[in-house]
Amino acid sequence: MLAIFLKTLPFFALIGLGYWAGRTRFFNETATAHLTRFVFYFALSAMIFRFAANLAISDVLDWTLVAAYLGASGAIYLLATFVALIRKRGLEEAAVEAQCAVIGNVGFLGLPMLALLMGEAAVGPVMLVLSIDLMVFGSLIVILITGARDGRVSPAVLGTVGLGLLKNPMIMSLAAGLAWSALALPIPVPMGEFLEILGGAATPGALFAIGASLASKSAERISVAAWLSFCKLVLHPGAVAIALLLVAGADGFPARVIIAAAALPVAGNVYILAQHFGVAPQRVSSAILFSTVASILTVSLVIAMVSQGM
Repeated sequence: MLAIFLKTLPFFALIGLGYWAGRTRFFNETATAHLTRFVFYFALSAMIFRFAANLAISDVLDWTLVAAYLGASGAIYLLATFVALIRKRGLEEAAVEAQCAVIGNVGFLGLPMLALLMGEAAVGPVMLVLSIDLMVFGSLIVILITGARDGRVSPAVLGTVGLGLLKNPMIMSLAAGLAWSALALPIPVPMGEFLEILGGAATPGALFAIGASLASKSAERISVAAWLSFCKLVLHPGAVAIALLLVAGADGFPARVIIAAAALPVAGNVYILAQHFGVAPQRVSSAILFSTVASILTVSLVIAMVSQGM
């Protein structure tokens, strides 16, 4: 546990540095937004493409793992939705809280950290989790909120969801990389070096941006934030571990990586969606802040457990 904690500490130290820069206004919100944009559209996309171009589709797409992760995540999603509804929250707020319970910071934190801690063989399973989060649950929250407001799900909403997926650089870079790999195209040396240099900026840039963005987060509705953090950091990886053990055998390396990915704190893009729709953004802000701080210990614990074969 201590050895894993010491390995994860530099990642969280970078988040802490970004948080300090944001709190002292050395890095203001405008600068944070620009850094996040650079990482999202350029550095992280280059990293994902370079990884994916060296993977076969079978390294990412395993239907048994998909079923286990999707089923476990769906169970926690429904649990968080049910708890929100019995608290007399509407469907819109319930959808946002459920999103907090299952969507982790896989792109900005999980991909670079798990690739370094567990090896590049972890990239395929991590990308599987990222794809499900973006394509399934990222679409579901839009459909639920829009449907609740309009009273129905129109074809226009589905078109908007589909267009949003096509515009997501993480999905597009993953698809482009896998297509490159499927065509067995070699990566020219200059291109490979370009992708390595640009992608190398993803890890420090993403972690610093996470910390800087946390500096503007406030801790309101502490009890709800604590509940959602518990769902994300404890219940979600626990449910995923049980599902994988039942259908896939959690002792396999891809399964262990997926469990570690499920243990990541609430993703920042949940806040972006909550703010965009005007649904409980402060509640999401608190959940991100609480879960990120708590994950300094919980993520190390989960990675240590899966590294030792549970």
